Amino acid sequence: MLRYLSLIFATLALFACKAGPSTSESSTASGSESSNVVILPKPSTEEEVGNRPPNIGEELLANPGVHLTDEKSGERFARPAAVRGLYVNAWAAGSRTRMDALIDVARRTEINAFVIDIKDASGYVSHSTEVEFAHEVGATEEIRIRDLSGLLTRLEQEQIYPIARIVIVKDPIVAVSRPDLAVQDSAGGPWIDSKGIVWLNPYKREVWDYHVGLAREVAQMGFPEIQWDYVRFPDAPEEERQRAVYPDSDELTKTEAIRSFLSYSRAELASLGARVTADVFGLTTSASRDVGIGQLWESFIDVVDAALPMVYPSHYWSGSFGIDTPNAYPYEIVNSALADALRRSAQVEGAASTIPWLQDFTLGDPPYGSPEVRAQIQAAHDAGINEWILWNPGSRYTEGALEPIGGFGEEPVVRVGNTLIPVSLRWELLDTTTLLPDTLGGRR
Repeated sequence: MLRYLSLIFATLALFACKAGPSTSESSTASGSESSNVVILPKPSTEEEVGNRPPNIGEELLANPGVHLTDEKSGERFARPAAVRGLYVNAWAAGSRTRMDALIDVARRTEINAFVIDIKDASGYVSHSTEVEFAHEVGATEEIRIRDLSGLLTRLEQEQIYPIARIVIVKDPIVAVSRPDLAVQDSAGGPWIDSKGIVWLNPYKREVWDYHVGLAREVAQMGFPEIQWDYVRFPDAPEEERQRAVYPDSDELTKTEAIRSFLSYSRAELASLGARVTADVFGLTTSASRDVGIGQLWESFIDVVDAALPMVYPSHYWSGSFGIDTPNAYPYEIVNSALADALRRSAQVEGAASTIPWLQDFTLGDPPYGSPEVRAQIQAAHDAGINEWILWNPGSRYTEGALEPIGGFGEEPVVRVGNTLIPVSLRWELLDTTTLLPDTLGGRR
């Protein structure tokens, strides 16, 4: 056990993130369902928006029209019984050509929701905001969605549920303009991690109010749901974190601070009818304690409307859930991580729903295509979760993994046990393997 605990602290630097969300908020995992051993994720970046899509210069979402209703956001967009969504980065959301293509995917398939960047890890606000603080710090100098109201009207007409993604503590614009709002270094000045990143201080109420202000604005415009990303403390090795100082902590622990922000934001947005959700490390579904970022499953699951763990198979270390090559076992990794989440939620009164971020990008072998993406979707369903959102940093998705309107014409092929098989044979294959005897979610 001491050896494993040493591994935890020695490798915390390798964390790096929804959902969300951003390319990949680091997901991770532990061993079996009853184990407290944590296997940390492979190094990755949390935000990889990718290359700007073509046609950025073309006319953006003309003819905004009028709202189909004048009611609050929670009533304007009916939430689907089961959200099945795609992440849409701000450049794609601001391009008519790209939105046409993504809406066509939704028309042809089971997709019914888009997660749209309102503020990503660049720090820029995507639309022409009236939030004064954004203008003061210079976050309005790169408008990527020039007609956000028109985009919402179009999504309303298409019956696509919009979710507003807002990144919090990874914000280089605020960190430069207002260094007093950043994590401080014990030697003086803002604390800078080994990657050269300056992080905002999650204890600072001004940081809270800036982001809640953005959320209120877009909720008033029509977004029925706000999704917080990078709602955490910075991930870094212990030796780096020892220099980090958090003014205004008021003796709150990190988990208490994250819980307090989520509770505060939910209360502030309640009058607008907006749901509040949070992207979290995949690690949180299985880790029995906070590992320094302020995210512990039991500490936040009852103060949000949904938690979105980023359970990307490529982000798990060798040995996670007893699997040597996690990326090659997308079904088993996702099913096991979500089984842990549901088990823990069952012990918390008022626990929110779990909606996983799933991987639709390639990071290592095997390359991810329809079998790997569909395997993750099936794994979520088999765990008892019928909602999910796909992540691709460039917002380009594998349509062959999605169920067409009217159903599949041919039985999907999935990767289970590192083998490509028809989805109906997955149980027969799992019955012959001893990879996950204690951690599969069960046949539901």
